[in-house]
Amino acid sequence: MQATLLPPRNPAFCAPITSNRALGACLIANLPMRELLEADLRRAGLQLVEPKEACARTIRIPLDNWIELGALLLLGRTPNTACLLDSSGNTLAWKGSDNSAECEEKIVTDANCFPVIYPWDLLRMNEEVLALMDESSLLGEVSPLASLSGCIRLANGSRILPGTVIEGPVIIGPNSQIGPNAYIRGATSIGANCYVGNGAEVKNSIIYNNTYISRQCYVGDSIIGTHVTLGAGTCTENHRHDGRHHVSMIQGKQVNTGRLKLGAILGDGVRTGVNTSIEAGVKIGVARTTQPGSYISKDLL
Repeated sequence: MQATLLPPRNPAFCAPITSNRALGACLIANLPMRELLEADLRRAGLQLVEPKEACARTIRIPLDNWIELGALLLLGRTPNTACLLDSSGNTLAWKGSDNSAECEEKIVTDANCFPVIYPWDLLRMNEEVLALMDESSLLGEVSPLASLSGCIRLANGSRILPGTVIEGPVIIGPNSQIGPNAYIRGATSIGANCYVGNGAEVKNSIIYNNTYISRQCYVGDSIIGTHVTLGAGTCTENHRHDGRHHVSMIQGKQVNTGRLKLGAILGDGVRTGVNTSIEAGVKIGVARTTQPGSYISKDLL
């Protein structure tokens, strides 16, 4: 059975995370999204081919889709020209034609499948992948005064300092330092060469490589790009008092995120002044800065 990954349909909607990189290079569980999807497809026994090599039997999968492998294999066994839809009617994959609109048969799946359109969809994908981890791997240095529970993967050269509490699923890349007295909660991925300082808390977030989170910061349900520096006391809000879903501005339009918890989306090279507060759902663009004590209530792109 063959499969091919097609270009994403709306990569600009994931800005500022996609401002400096293709969607396929965005990190999910510390791996580039394309690399992760290709590995999953190969493990399922699918042969990957380039789009130009695709034939009628090839399953065509836009890169910006998260598809449960069982649903994908069901599509592959269908002899007809067919497309796979999620429960909301979004087209996830198809076979038998270059154009999904030409499919004769529509297969609707209730499996956990969804399109990756907006930045918060990357968070959801990260949550799904980390939930599949079933073994801990502690290759770095862990202080005996730290507390670890759940599934945790710690890469070579990384250090967990005294007083730190980590509740998995959490993955931490090489040469990073966590603590002392930090609190990391799943589902969180922290990249290589990162620093999470004294008393800082990171919850359900994606932290890219070479990022510095100073003491007493709170990062919740957020995506933080590479080479970001969060000044001491920086706080990302992630919860509405009225209990409604968060909304976020995408290309001038308000979009319902469908999430009760959503923090900030920070592009590469952002620097925040000490005690900066960032309103839930706000995006800060590449290399932007904030003044000490700032309250950021609107996108800075």
